[in-house]
Amino acid sequence: MQYYVYILYSSAINRYYIGHTGEPIEERLRKHLSNHSGFTSKAKDWEIKYTERFRTKSEAYTRELYIKRKKSVKFIQNLISSAGYPPIPNGTDV
Repeated sequence: MQYYVYILYSSAINRYYIGHTGEPIEERLRKHLSNHSGFTSKAKDWEIKYTERFRTKSEAYTRELYIKRKKSVKFIQNLISSAGYPPIPNGTDV
């Protein structure tokens, strides 16, 4: 099984969301866009902006926490741009 760390972005609320999953990324995004409670329920325009693949859940979770602990939009934007995704305008919240 493969595990992923992913970064979503919502232009409606100008925020990023960082998570990890063992599901296919597209299925996880579908769940974030469905009716549910939680942070991602605040918007319905989430887009995948970045992914990393890992062999174990522990590795993915450790990486997710590392990114979150940075508390840095610049760090997140650098990850996204280093992976070839188009940049997001400044002023974005984590």
